[in-house]
Amino acid sequence: MMYQEITAKELNQKLDSHQNIQIIDVREDYEFDDHNIGGINIPMAEVLGRFEELKKYTEILFCCASGKRSATVAMHIKKKLPNHTIYSLQGGIQSIAVHEKN
Repeated sequence: MMYQEITAKELNQKLDSHQNIQIIDVREDYEFDDHNIGGINIPMAEVLGRFEELKKYTEILFCCASGKRSATVAMHIKKKLPNHTIYSLQGGIQSIAVHEKN
């Protein structure tokens, strides 16, 4: 019962194929406002308090700047939603910028 890590390339493939994946950005509001890849902004400190809201999504990708916060959140949410597909963006949003340059 573990969450999965997904690369920027794999995320782009999922989005390009219109897979129904909900992106949850766990950075602070000001970070999200500065730059984001879409989805919903729920700061890390608020995620567990908004757990009921997350139940409606069967496939969730958590992201943050570097992948550390999102991995922590993904681990906790996967324990609470064992039948859902939970991802953390490997390398975070920083990896998206690197992927786009390559």
